Amino acid sequence: HYHYNLLSLPIMKIFILLSSFITLVSGQSRPNVVIVITDDQGYGDLACHGNPVIKTPNLDKLYSESTVLTDYHVAPTCSPTRAALLSGHWTNRTGVWHTIMGRSMLRENEITLGQHFQHAYATAMFGKWHLGDNYPYRPEDRGFEEVYRHGGGGVGQTPDVWNNSYFDGAYFHNGKIEKAKGFCTDVFFQKAHEFIKKKANSNEPFLAYISTNAPHGPLHCPQKYLNLYKDQKAGIAAFFGMITNIDDNVGKTRKLLVDLGIENNTIFIFTTDNGTASGRTVFNAGMRGQKGSEYDGGHRVPMFIHWPAGGINEHRKIDTLCHAIDLVPTLLDVCEVKNAAKVKFDGTTLKDLIAPEISINWPDRMIITDSQRVVDPIKWRKSAVMSQQYRLVNGEELYDIKTDPGQEKNISKENPNQVAKMRAFYDQWWTDLEPSFAQTTEIQLGHPDHPKVTMTAHDWLNTGPPWHQGMIRGAKGGEKPKFSGHWAIKVLEEGNYKISLLRWPEEAKHPINATLPPGSNVPGASKAFRTTRGVSIKATAAALLLNGQEIARKPVGKKDIAISFTTKLIKGSHAIAPIFRSPKGETGAFYCIIEKQP
Repeated sequence: HYHYNLLSLPIMKIFILLSSFITLVSGQSRPNVVIVITDDQGYGDLACHGNPVIKTPNLDKLYSESTVLTDYHVAPTCSPTRAALLSGHWTNRTGVWHTIMGRSMLRENEITLGQHFQHAYATAMFGKWHLGDNYPYRPEDRGFEEVYRHGGGGVGQTPDVWNNSYFDGAYFHNGKIEKAKGFCTDVFFQKAHEFIKKKANSNEPFLAYISTNAPHGPLHCPQKYLNLYKDQKAGIAAFFGMITNIDDNVGKTRKLLVDLGIENNTIFIFTTDNGTASGRTVFNAGMRGQKGSEYDGGHRVPMFIHWPAGGINEHRKIDTLCHAIDLVPTLLDVCEVKNAAKVKFDGTTLKDLIAPEISINWPDRMIITDSQRVVDPIKWRKSAVMSQQYRLVNGEELYDIKTDPGQEKNISKENPNQVAKMRAFYDQWWTDLEPSFAQTTEIQLGHPDHPKVTMTAHDWLNTGPPWHQGMIRGAKGGEKPKFSGHWAIKVLEEGNYKISLLRWPEEAKHPINATLPPGSNVPGASKAFRTTRGVSIKATAAALLLNGQEIARKPVGKKDIAISFTTKLIKGSHAIAPIFRSPKGETGAFYCIIEKQP
């Protein structure tokens, strides 16, 4: 229907017409987005960054065809990074400053990348969420329409499907448990590929968030990947093997995009969630610290961006200081997705910074990262205030990162003005965030669409919880003279609730005082969590505490799988602590099911 003499038109008009034609033919103008984020892989755990041992040919190729942010930072641990990455807000603002203890649930008022995109895109997430396992914190509640994930922070952790290991596990597919065959990373990518094929075939723009639990421990991978590193120590062989397996899957994903004819208009992002957990002894790119550290080795990570249609398909390094909080505003800007909720981001769009045809003078900025890992944040705890040239660590140590990337020489005494400037920035940042710290993220009860809620010890407050199933089996973190933990709950509707206390998860169907034989192991350098023998807690009674007061008690029989109480709960916030009592003391109920009664 277009009858133009192209030679008579200015170049820009020709470009616009061609773009319109491509849109008409394809039925899609917005770029697809694929985000791959790995767990515990550091900046130095890539061959393209100089690692002399690891094999990452596909990621090396991506590196050579991408814009690379060389000074990109995250939080030093996983949940906080994910909170920043998906919300555009400082981790401490979102309520996520730990990986357990109820401090890994992304506050309900946060708007995620999925929620922004779901109005214009098909959205999906695969693998590790680690921002809450109950409504309204799950990915399916936060804008991701297709969800295929494990529970908690990793396969075999406390909220995960019982007895899961890295091989032949079972996962939550849109809330329902489904069994799978194969190594977990392969499974997550396979499910992502199914989603990508479906959306490509229907010319529907999509956002695929692929978040691997690998190479987080326990260190397991298929034997062929272990064999690649047989000259290394067992832990390194498994850790690097897990990364090479990820690398293979990245290669398969990129090939799929080419085969489907959508690579050109797909933004492909590769990054990781914190510094290396295991690879520091081999290579750490000259940085100090690793996972959990406030030094650069704990939070400076890879960030590769590839998008041929946007001119981002050649190797280009950008040394500008950036942070995970910049991802959401950048993708909204680049993909022309409206910020419908009018979120005020802590991050900034990097659109002009990464655009190959734009040269700008980027203003110096300060950003902050910290590793709290406590119930409530503590000022200056394991913190780093960063500028383009300096790092102020824990409010006391100053390093010139340009001349001293290994952070070996503290120059704070010689530069008191710079220290004062960075401390003042931190003080202002803390003052802004501090009022939100008291807003405890609560597990919600009584929603009409979610009448049954399963809580796990992973989210106990005020005590060190058993965060993986090996600890559950060994009753670690539960048995104490007096149990001090609780779950923070919010009752949405007053009424009668059936509260069932379990020592083992519902799907296991084991009596409260049962012992369990060790489960089978899988290839790797670690023991699978399920190989721990399950011990008896020898409970004689069960009790229910609400807001510190015991409101009910029952004896525990030999065959009892659960002890249930029905009680009235009034609307509002509460602390609930179901416990088992034995001659040795008290054990928190590792699992608790609460159901709203008619």
